[in-house]
Amino acid sequence: MKINKLSIAVVFLSGSMFYAQETKQDTIIKEKKIDGVVIQGSSNKKTEAAVLGEQKKAVIQKQAVSAEEISRKGISNVEQGLTKVTGITTVEGRGLFVRGLEERYNYLLINGLGSPSNNPFQKIIALKQFPTDVVGKLNIYKTFNSNLYGDFAGATFDIETLTIDKPFTKVEFSVGVNTLSTFRNNFKVAEGADGMNGYLGLNSQDRRLPSEIRNSRPDNYKFTPSESLNSFKNSWNVDNVKSMPNTSIGFTTAQKVKMGETGNLGILFSLNQATKFEYKDGANNQFRAQGQNSPIENMNFLNRKQYNYETESSVLLGLGYKNRGTNINLNAIYLQNVNNIIEDNFGYKDQRVQNIKDGFFRTNQLDISRFLDLQLTASQKINDRNQLKAGASYVINNYSQPDRKIIEGNRSNPLTGELLSEGNVLMNYGGNNLIRQYLDVDSRFYGSAFAEYQLSLGEKGDRKEYPLQITLGYNGFTDFRKTSYRFIFGRPESAFKNDPFIVDVDKPQAIFDESIRKGDLFYQEGSDISQFYSSFYQIINGGYANVNFKPDDSWDILLGARYENDMTLIRYSEPSADKKINLEKNNDFFLPSLAVKKALNNKNNLRFSFSKTITRPILIETMPITYINPDNVNIVGNPEIKNSENYNIDLKWEYFPTSKEMFAVNLFAKRIDNAIERSLVPSGNATGSTITFYNAKKADLFGIELEGILNLNRISESLNNFTLGANATIMHSNVERSQKQLVMEEPDWFATTGEKLRKRGLQGAAPYTINADLKYELKNRNNLSHTFSFVYNVSGSKIYATGGAGTDNYYEKPFSQFDFVYQGQLTKNWNLKFAVLNILDSKYKILLGDKNYLPVNFEQGNNTLTDYYRGISFNFTVGYTF
Repeated sequence: MKINKLSIAVVFLSGSMFYAQETKQDTIIKEKKIDGVVIQGSSNKKTEAAVLGEQKKAVIQKQAVSAEEISRKGISNVEQGLTKVTGITTVEGRGLFVRGLEERYNYLLINGLGSPSNNPFQKIIALKQFPTDVVGKLNIYKTFNSNLYGDFAGATFDIETLTIDKPFTKVEFSVGVNTLSTFRNNFKVAEGADGMNGYLGLNSQDRRLPSEIRNSRPDNYKFTPSESLNSFKNSWNVDNVKSMPNTSIGFTTAQKVKMGETGNLGILFSLNQATKFEYKDGANNQFRAQGQNSPIENMNFLNRKQYNYETESSVLLGLGYKNRGTNINLNAIYLQNVNNIIEDNFGYKDQRVQNIKDGFFRTNQLDISRFLDLQLTASQKINDRNQLKAGASYVINNYSQPDRKIIEGNRSNPLTGELLSEGNVLMNYGGNNLIRQYLDVDSRFYGSAFAEYQLSLGEKGDRKEYPLQITLGYNGFTDFRKTSYRFIFGRPESAFKNDPFIVDVDKPQAIFDESIRKGDLFYQEGSDISQFYSSFYQIINGGYANVNFKPDDSWDILLGARYENDMTLIRYSEPSADKKINLEKNNDFFLPSLAVKKALNNKNNLRFSFSKTITRPILIETMPITYINPDNVNIVGNPEIKNSENYNIDLKWEYFPTSKEMFAVNLFAKRIDNAIERSLVPSGNATGSTITFYNAKKADLFGIELEGILNLNRISESLNNFTLGANATIMHSNVERSQKQLVMEEPDWFATTGEKLRKRGLQGAAPYTINADLKYELKNRNNLSHTFSFVYNVSGSKIYATGGAGTDNYYEKPFSQFDFVYQGQLTKNWNLKFAVLNILDSKYKILLGDKNYLPVNFEQGNNTLTDYYRGISFNFTVGYTF
């Protein structure tokens, strides 16, 4: 079968909701007073120069990526855009790292309103799902102010959607190929993923929990032969197709309608659809320490081949009304991500070394998330001294892995010992074979709101602003979710002889059906009746006050205080328990903040900031479930994990030689009490490993950030069209382990020998991060711009997970990405983009460190936990604006 790769955006309307966006028109007003005459000019905040000017003016440390920079660098989604900022990198499958801190230390706002994650494994939305066609600016707050949520340590991101400066309509089409993934024969996709239903994500309906048990509690329900044949709409079969080029199509229109004499109504509509094929091939190993007199050995030694067929969809619709001092915006954002995954593992697990050449297991998985955010925001300028603004949002947010199927077999002939023909495996029923998992994380309710009043005092005189501003406000959110995690097993009848049989692993459904008809095989639910569901309730209420004092044009002092109440309730059960545990956490936090900016002259700023903040865990880190993987590396949430409490200090010098250049040095330090860390430790049973989460006692971090934007005409006039941008973060961290971590990390014999664990840094903290780009821009005789950019980023080796029982930590090694992007305006209406991404084609890898407390005996001397290449991507985009 072939996969339909033509992205017909209109088709998506049948399965989607609408999104909206319009914010106030952004202008920077520049005034020069000459003999009583005021000359005013404006520039759109979407330009790089205007964003730099706003950064220079702001009292808090705020960086931004403009719409102009987004376009120039070929940035197609928000995640790519944020990686162009000092100290921010993206890490495979784990979101954004800021100053080397894991994604759990970040928070997301959309137009100033809180936003939940649409994935329990991530703190914030997978921002690659958010297209940049409707983004006016990406704001990054690296220092805290009391009007931000207290959940802050790395950064708060605020996505400001596109400002409608003038009406336009734009259509854009993109096609891309990857050296590793495109035009690959025998690319594996689940049956049902290769038609229009799979393209739109509607195939998830066929993978839902069967109706016989969908609305009832688990009771070991045994499916009849008829039910076993007909109640499961999704097949065990897999199709082999040729992977086609990645494509995307986008349509955006922005219009203005006159409303009365002074008002206008802005309308924004955007529709985006993209598909992507991705193939990964590499190691998937695990290690285990088994005592003082035994070496560290492989528990798993596997080669993993993963096939991802992913579709991303977004629909955005917005209405914005403006009339003098009144702004009202009604917005909606719908995001959907569908990832069909086939993962094959070859080799041995659970130390069954005899299977090194012929062991095999497959996971057939669908990840689907749907996110609908409805927003209403308004602001009113009562008079020159009094302003009000408020907003509220309602979010419908669901994530599921329906009918995640696991099948195991052996690739050798038991009589001859030779490998079976390609695609065939020897298997039997029972044990850990034919497992179907159903994970659902559903939003019962999410609502966010803010309200703020600002009062200006004093007299302006010749100045642009009043010397004293007092702000009082509230923001908060309510997040209620339910988690359901259920299992169905294929089991042999007791009278069935259950001899091994050979099956085509890509087409096993017919054999399974025949066994069911003969009465040899049936399906039965095996969920733990006490643990199949859990509930999570969180209510955050925050009140704040800011005093912004500007005694003269050179000083800007912002003093803030925030009170935040965190009420959390987790309802769950221990294994086989009769009653639910109600784990209540009610915490009050007082979070002060201070930001001081001193303009030394019109080109130099000196900044200082101090704040106290908190960090809340990612949902999976606190979910009371054991998420089971077929390689026996399970994820176990820790419902008793605590919020971190953070103390942050920054001292920064900025130099702006011209309106388009800057240089900055920032010294920073953090104390994180109860820092949250990921650990990878042996399971309590005889086999397997567990990824779980603990609080450290505290972590100390300090570092320096360097940033510069330089026009190279300073070197030579011949380089006038070249601009170099570079930023780097260098950081050191040190952790003091908690008692629970000491118990987990220390080998048993330390109690008798008196040995101590080595010092280590904070899990996830990178010692350095580097981003750089070199831009060449020229304009032809028709004043049409052509821009060529080389972009590079890398971060240093960091702890992926702490080890235990005698092993060193697991380290995520540096991954260098080097890209080339061309952006050209061919005519007034036509534009082109061409990008070559990941030119160096570095290998992503996680290794077990070499400072273990025991000797090692690795299979083939390999200390790799996981690795793979991503291939080089070539993307071509054409757009027409009218």
